[in-house]
Amino acid sequence: MADPSSYRPAPGQIPDSPGVYRFRDEHRRVIYVGKAKSLRQRLANYFQDLASLHPRTATMVTTAASVEWTVVSTEVEALQLEYSWIKEYDPRFNVKYRDDKSYPSLAVTMNEEYPRVQVMRGPKKKGVRYFGPYGHAWAIRETVDLMLRVFPVRTCSAGVFKRSAQIGRPCLLGYIGKCSAPCVGRVTPEEHRELAEDFCDFMAGRTGTYLSRLEQQMHEAAEEMEYEKAARLRDDIGALRRAMEKNAVVLADATDADLIAVAEDELEAAVQIFHVRGGRVRGQRGWVTDKVEAVDTAGLVEHALQQLYGEEKGEAVPKEVLVPALPEDTRALGQWLAERRGAQVSLRIPQRGDKKALMETVHRNAQQSLALHKTKRASDLTTRSRALEEVAAALELDSAPLRIECFDISHLQGDDVVASMVVFEDGLARKSEYRRFQIKSFEGQDDVRSMHEVVSRRFRRYLQEKLKTGEWSPEDGEDPLTEDDGRPKRFAYPPQLVVVDGGQPQVAAAKRALEELGIDDVAVCGLAKRLEEVWLPGEDDPVVLPRTSEGLYLLQRVRDEAHRFAIQYQRNKRGKRLKAGPLDEVPGLGESRRQALVKHFGSVKKLRQATIDQICEVPGIGRKTAETVAAALAQSVPAGPAVNTATGEIIEDEYPTPRVGAPPSGGWGTSSERGTEQ
Repeated sequence: MADPSSYRPAPGQIPDSPGVYRFRDEHRRVIYVGKAKSLRQRLANYFQDLASLHPRTATMVTTAASVEWTVVSTEVEALQLEYSWIKEYDPRFNVKYRDDKSYPSLAVTMNEEYPRVQVMRGPKKKGVRYFGPYGHAWAIRETVDLMLRVFPVRTCSAGVFKRSAQIGRPCLLGYIGKCSAPCVGRVTPEEHRELAEDFCDFMAGRTGTYLSRLEQQMHEAAEEMEYEKAARLRDDIGALRRAMEKNAVVLADATDADLIAVAEDELEAAVQIFHVRGGRVRGQRGWVTDKVEAVDTAGLVEHALQQLYGEEKGEAVPKEVLVPALPEDTRALGQWLAERRGAQVSLRIPQRGDKKALMETVHRNAQQSLALHKTKRASDLTTRSRALEEVAAALELDSAPLRIECFDISHLQGDDVVASMVVFEDGLARKSEYRRFQIKSFEGQDDVRSMHEVVSRRFRRYLQEKLKTGEWSPEDGEDPLTEDDGRPKRFAYPPQLVVVDGGQPQVAAAKRALEELGIDDVAVCGLAKRLEEVWLPGEDDPVVLPRTSEGLYLLQRVRDEAHRFAIQYQRNKRGKRLKAGPLDEVPGLGESRRQALVKHFGSVKKLRQATIDQICEVPGIGRKTAETVAAALAQSVPAGPAVNTATGEIIEDEYPTPRVGAPPSGGWGTSSERGTEQ
């Protein structure tokens, strides 16, 4: 625990101007990011008597080892920089909202020649118009199914679209009138885009004008005694009204607003957002967060606004944002929102009427979300804590292993030998820390020797990161665990427990690798698949955990994840090797130039017979590269002729000329050449 006075800036050193500040720990990791109108006044608050600070703030300042700041010209710039740094460094003491589910949206791909309507999740893409998010994907599909009757926009995938265009027949939706079938030319690209734009206008809330136009057309058709057309228009109007009924009318027709409500307790907070467009609730989403910093409702609202609109522009930011409490610097936040929208944005607390009533509904949703989250998390945390405690007790560890690393070896009859390392922190997979290894010190099948090599390489890297270029000491002022910008280095943190997939031999190999490196504070165990026994170094008998043990279940999950990750890597590596041909091994010859060579000469057989001057005629191939290609092909022995087993035909060309649009690299070599790596 650090004393804040040890890194407190000297008096007068902190500027009295707007800016953003960062607290770093002893490893130079950024642990907190904040902004201030006056850096001097704000930072002075952190260096008071610890007894007068909020417990969470006191924990942060005692964890930190240094503070630094960046001066900006305006408070809006400070707001933007704070958001960027929180997103970049992911500080442990900042409030970070996480989605309690992945919300689907209705997307219209206006960036394609023939726009497509589909359900999308994840980050937004440029050129795609989004509506929602919705609570359930089926709600989107029901709405789309009703609207396709009036707006027959394409909904099929690229593969189905291409296939229909090739055979000259539309899919089922084209036959039943729920697609305008642009794939077979029933409508032009311009007409189809107009349909998509009408669809988007209707979804955006501009419904009254369109319905009035349809009703007028229906009456005109009836007057002209075109009763079939009038009946079809009547059914279209009914379908659109049923689609509109799925979004409740809550406010005046012209209202575009987002309503944000917060429910909180001492430890956690939940945020609910209702998206109202054209007076109707068009979408809903919710977030939850741990209150790891001393923050009130206004602060939670500010963080929610940053996360909600930090990546948005244009109409995605509504005209009006209604909140339960105004952030400290409402003017700067409102200006930031206006810059993102490109027009004025009203940020306020609803005081009366329909908007206040709707805000109460949003708040009730936030309360229910918080209650549900606490119920789930309590069970989750209890189970994980019990699992870690059972593992610690079974292995006689001093404390629960908060970081567990598991290693597994994978190969196919001694070929393509690889290894995996997976990481679990607090009982949860940390996929960003996963690593893959190729066995380099020998060839063939030897799981014990492979395990020794992999564990040695992993912890040798750890020692190299720690020692850097020589013996490191705190006085050097250099931290070996993180880069200069505060990001953690790879392999920088040791686990409390190493798990290997195997029995006594693999455990002994891993323990020997650690001892050779002088590492004696990392526990090692192995989990054998046969009877799910836990083996410890130097023990003749395994530790047998009950089948109902949460600790055994955790070790099994860790082992199975390492096995899955290793097999995936081994299969990918084997697939690449089987597809490799003579040209794949030519240094400096990329995929594009390989294709250019094969396309120019027609096959590798003809390329092998070409002279260097002839190879130089291929666009993008210089003389040095041509000499390298010729030398590589001269060294590689051509395989015997391939035979088509169905017809008995001898296939003479080693590489056929690639088809236009064919996937690269997939067809390199004949069946006889693909089995060996040149």
